[in-house]
Amino acid sequence: MACGRGALGAGVTTTSETEILRYTAFSADPAGGNPAGVVLDAAGLGEQQMLAIAAELGYSETAFLTERHGSGAYTIRYFSPKAEVSFCGHATVATAVALAERDGPGELEFATAAGTVPVGVVERDGELRATLTSVVPRVADAEAADVAEALAALRWAAAELDPALPPRIAYAGARHLVLAAATRARLADLDYDFARLEALMHRLDLTTVQLVWREGPAVFHVRDPFPVGGVVEDPATGAAAAAFGAYLRELGLVPEAAELTLHQGADMGRPGTLTVTLHAGDPRVRVTGTGTRIG
Repeated sequence: MACGRGALGAGVTTTSETEILRYTAFSADPAGGNPAGVVLDAAGLGEQQMLAIAAELGYSETAFLTERHGSGAYTIRYFSPKAEVSFCGHATVATAVALAERDGPGELEFATAAGTVPVGVVERDGELRATLTSVVPRVADAEAADVAEALAALRWAAAELDPALPPRIAYAGARHLVLAAATRARLADLDYDFARLEALMHRLDLTTVQLVWREGPAVFHVRDPFPVGGVVEDPATGAAAAAFGAYLRELGLVPEAAELTLHQGADMGRPGTLTVTLHAGDPRVRVTGTGTRIG
């Protein structure tokens, strides 16, 4: 579908039939965080139309509410500029904030391709904050040959990894290869082979590569190359944050109950903050962040 859009005001565009909202997630500043498109009524759109809208917007993901199941319950689908993805955390937060602005804060439930994702939205100090609860996560070993290929594509040396945070593939709705840099400088210098990393990620069914550096016991800096979505880097990645929380708990790198702070986007000029909460006795991971309309 050709998306001939006309302005409706701050953060709103349309096709001839579809209202498209623009929000950023994990920042209260429209210039920070991760932008997402949001379509609150996508019942009449087909897959190719949704993909066309996502491609024209050019954000890492656009969320589409395709069906309502009752008060606060929806089916949601996510499209990058290149393909549909099973789950997207920042577009979930953006959609929840958009619904809260329309209907008021409260409890939501999104049926995603990965499973059911509850989201609670509260207003605090004049800001809307959304907390998503992931599907049950899992963590698997990463094959040495795959790690070596990822490092080659990233142009990283094995000696530049932090041995205290070993490579793993983590899932909390989407698959991510976790690689930990030994220094902040290594994380800041991201210049990778787009096609080579994309090919590896397609082979391993990865959504992003979660690059991390540990600043302190509960504070991390993260970056997420996203070539399979047609985007060099994702500015703030809720799905990867949830997977990373599961990774840290699975490897015993944080307590079973913990609150973690992830800083992302600063190296791109779009700083954002993600709060990851782990509850003892519950395998699911909570990810919290603010969101705001983009003008």
